[in-house]
Amino acid sequence: MSNFIAAADIRCLFSSAMSKMYQQEVPLYSELIQLVNDVNAHVLATDQEVKDQLTATGELARLDIERHGAIRLGLPEELATMRRLFSVMGMYPVGYYDLAPAGVPVHSTAFRAIDADSLNVSPFRVFTSLLRLELIDNPALREKAEAALHQRNIFTPRVIELIEQFEKEGGLTQKDAEEFVSEALETFRWHDHSPVSKELYEDLHRQHRLIADVVAFQGPHINHLTPRTLDIDEVQIGMSKRGITPKAVVEGPPRRKCPIFLRQTSFKALEEAVKFKGANGEEAGTHTARFGEIEQRGVALTQKGRELYDRMLNIAREKTGGAPTEANAEQYMQNLAESFIDFPDDYRSLYDQGLAYFYYQPNLEIAAQKLPQVGEDASLDRLLDEGIVKLEPIVYEDFLPVSAAGIFQSNLGEGGQGHYDSQSNQAIFEASLGTKVLEINQIYQNIQNESLEHCLAELQKLRN
Repeated sequence: MSNFIAAADIRCLFSSAMSKMYQQEVPLYSELIQLVNDVNAHVLATDQEVKDQLTATGELARLDIERHGAIRLGLPEELATMRRLFSVMGMYPVGYYDLAPAGVPVHSTAFRAIDADSLNVSPFRVFTSLLRLELIDNPALREKAEAALHQRNIFTPRVIELIEQFEKEGGLTQKDAEEFVSEALETFRWHDHSPVSKELYEDLHRQHRLIADVVAFQGPHINHLTPRTLDIDEVQIGMSKRGITPKAVVEGPPRRKCPIFLRQTSFKALEEAVKFKGANGEEAGTHTARFGEIEQRGVALTQKGRELYDRMLNIAREKTGGAPTEANAEQYMQNLAESFIDFPDDYRSLYDQGLAYFYYQPNLEIAAQKLPQVGEDASLDRLLDEGIVKLEPIVYEDFLPVSAAGIFQSNLGEGGQGHYDSQSNQAIFEASLGTKVLEINQIYQNIQNESLEHCLAELQKLRN
């Protein structure tokens, strides 16, 4: 019997350490955590249905520790090593996101756990983007950017040794896991000394702020950590009351009785002092990139549900005349609510129309009374109608490209490229990654199928 620590427990250690580090680096993040905790406590105290649902799906215990982070990498080899680092924590690349059409020169994946039990131990996930250097339209600047990236090493020698040890032996002991977390954290730490000149930084910045954020620093500092709230509209109001300036609109679907997918908001990025490399010593400057984000997660939608969601979102944007801004925020939110009016807003309708994924759970008390009456060959719909089986929403663990781009843009400010005319290239991303990304819908389908098998097995025990 090995004395290796479970990957999910390493992920717990890392997520906690990351949160502590980020609170020290960005004190406003602590204020955000307190606001979210206050809102969540109020919802749980006043909405028994939400509390019961979170309890039934195992999400209640994880709510206070739920976070997602985001990093931006510069080179394919950085992405490949990052994949190996995250695998130590049981995190795998899920989904492919191309943000270039929205004016952000990256493509991305989300590293996360993929089974329900592991997610409930630690739902920590990291949205990880790779800079598309080929989208820098100035060849000389592109060469300088690439050269700067090749000058840095974002991983400590010891973390590489521990990754190799994990890969060779199949796990890490508690002591090694704690050292791994400490060493891995260095990759995500903020550095206020830049290895490039202020002149190069400004050239990169003019091309796109995100390019400067990736190229001009020693490592891929975590640029936000995101807690999960149960009422994002209350958080949006609460930020203003606490003197925190929120972005103009909440990204994603409108407010609903049955939340779907993902809604996100954030506070504006902070301006931070940076020392740039100079010919005669360091040169003072500033950089704006790190911000605070909050999310509210709903039920995961199927491909059919996603297509309906996309159609309704596009209707709202067309009606508004484009993406939401501070100038049109109120009109956009009204258009959004109107465009989603025909999207079913109760879980049974979402299930019946094949729009969302659900856990099947046996209602043992009712089953004991009614199972003998419905017979062994009762259909699943009959079992649901009789209340013998109940549905609980499978929470969406992933991201929305439009929301991600909206958050990126709102915090990077105006200026730079408006959009990039390029082909989405998942194959190139996967070659850089060193593996294929996992298909999002298949993961939810697997979780739903497993819950059905378990539910029917429980009912069979009652029959026997």
